[in-house]
Amino acid sequence: MKTKTKLTLGVGLLFLLIILLSVVGATYSNKLKQDTENILVANYNTLEYSRIMLLSLEDSSGKAVKKFEINLQNQENNISEIGEKETTEDLRNNFEVYKQKKSDSLILGAIRKNIFTLMDLNMQAIQRKSEVAKETADKAVFWIALSGTMCFLIAFILLVNLPSNIANPIKQLSESIKQIASKNYSERVHLESHSEFGQLAKSFNTMAEKLEEYNNSNLAKLMMEKKRIETLINNMHDPVIGLDENLKVIFANEEAIKIFGSTQTEIIGHNAQELAVTNDLVRMLIQDLKMLESGNESKPKPIKIYANNKEGYFEKETLHISITPTGEQLTQLIGHVIILRNITEYKELDFAKTNFIATVSHEFKTPISSIKMSVQLLENKQIGPLNMEQTNLLNSIKEDANRLLKFTGELLNMTQVESGNIQLTILPSDPKEILLFAIQATQTQADQKQIKFEINCPDNIPKVQADPEKTTWVLTNLISNAIRYSYENSVIYLTVKQRDNKVEISVRDTGQGIAPQYKNKIFDRYFKVPGTKMEGTGLGLAISKEFIDAQGGNIKVESEYGLGSTFTISLNS
Repeated sequence: MKTKTKLTLGVGLLFLLIILLSVVGATYSNKLKQDTENILVANYNTLEYSRIMLLSLEDSSGKAVKKFEINLQNQENNISEIGEKETTEDLRNNFEVYKQKKSDSLILGAIRKNIFTLMDLNMQAIQRKSEVAKETADKAVFWIALSGTMCFLIAFILLVNLPSNIANPIKQLSESIKQIASKNYSERVHLESHSEFGQLAKSFNTMAEKLEEYNNSNLAKLMMEKKRIETLINNMHDPVIGLDENLKVIFANEEAIKIFGSTQTEIIGHNAQELAVTNDLVRMLIQDLKMLESGNESKPKPIKIYANNKEGYFEKETLHISITPTGEQLTQLIGHVIILRNITEYKELDFAKTNFIATVSHEFKTPISSIKMSVQLLENKQIGPLNMEQTNLLNSIKEDANRLLKFTGELLNMTQVESGNIQLTILPSDPKEILLFAIQATQTQADQKQIKFEINCPDNIPKVQADPEKTTWVLTNLISNAIRYSYENSVIYLTVKQRDNKVEISVRDTGQGIAPQYKNKIFDRYFKVPGTKMEGTGLGLAISKEFIDAQGGNIKVESEYGLGSTFTISLNS
């Protein structure tokens, strides 16, 4: 329980008991007052009236009767006891007779008897009411004493416990502070965790823990470790740059200094954002850090850097360094480390591979085209009829030539992708026309399996910003794949719809679908679903993705194994 709550409850209870004591005292004082007033007003006054009336009977003057009359009237208005009314009426009757026969001793005796009876009744009432008043006084003494005792006990408890509850934690904290001042950083305070002093003790223990951690760290050891780390970083063949949470350069090895084309004094200790104003390389390196702050971090691409009189390619890796401070729970970002790995050798090999593939593919196209032309000539009936075996051989040669031509075409497209030289002609294009061109290109293939197309394309679809040739190639590839993996006499659903500022073109088949473990791999180069007997190079979907991405669009797949697949391309309208 918090100290404030304890004080509030203790003082509040004491205050309530004081109010109770006051109420009890006032109540019983009022009752005693009422009892006393009843005795004085009702009974004492009757005794006084009776005394005066007795004295008036002994007075022989003319005023005696009048005085008797007045006191008798007062008595008639002051009747309060049982039997007093009848006695007073009898006294009135006798007094009326007495006024006529003053000399009658019998009447005089009756009057005195009546007066004594009244006095006796009121004396008994006084005794009875005194007993009631005594009982009221006893009750008042009891309850006032009880309330006072409870007030005393509570006040005594507060007096004994409250100062110790406040003083003891302060004393303990004071002693612990003295221990900390004496460099005894292992000192800890253990107090109730829910009180204010418990929270203070927790903060004190956190401070002591941090002081102990700092005290246990040896400065010479830290300097040695710092020197060792700096030596390791400087001996790395890859450029390494370290930044703090405010993007201030705190270290950079020799390789990094070389590619920056500056000196250590010009780089280290300066803010990277200020350096980026005059250094394009620095601006390129911290670009993804700004994206991190905005939540748009993307995968970095290889960087081409000209340094040491030669061109090199580097792959950037950014490490975000976070720690959990001692005594805290939340992590805190303290800096970034940028590592540039030299991939020039691998990039040159990749260029050589790409050039080789492009050269071979280009050289293959000419003889393949010649083979296709020769096959067409042989199929001409004017040259001469062919037997069944010759026709089958020609069909086989034609299929192989078409397959090789498609393969070389995909290889040439892939060389564009790998070299980053995808040539695009972005124009406002009608998505319906692009879809119809793709359908026309695959109609023969669909007719062979008796597959129908179901087209859903509203007339108000806006034009898209796209390369018509590349987009048609992508749709043709998607529809061709749908035909290849669909069953005979099935339907392929082609849909064009607008979603926000995008236009989506979907190709849905009812084939076997894609197993869940392969869905994330189908856009990889040279990947083919294991176990399939379908022909293909494994490049079509990879090239399609690159073509759509280059246009600022997106391609995705939704598939349920056994029910078919849906490929959707999204383009900017």
